[in-house]
Amino acid sequence: MTPEPRAHDGHEWIYVLSGRMRLVLADQDWVLEAGEVAEFDTQVPHWFGSTGQEPAEILSIFGRPGEKMSVRTTSPQE
Repeated sequence: MTPEPRAHDGHEWIYVLSGRMRLVLADQDWVLEAGEVAEFDTQVPHWFGSTGQEPAEILSIFGRPGEKMSVRTTSPQE
């Protein structure tokens, strides 16, 4: 597959659960394996997908600009 990097506002975190995936970030090209993580500003042109050799399973978390993480300070039972 030929990567077509795109850019947009936000921030992304990717964790490879199994297999291998390809990540193109600006002029850099990586292959990430299970247990590896990538974190980047999505204003940098990027693309990710299969290495074409086997399936990969990933966890991708996308944060929109200006969003803040919410941390629970009490147990749900309280």
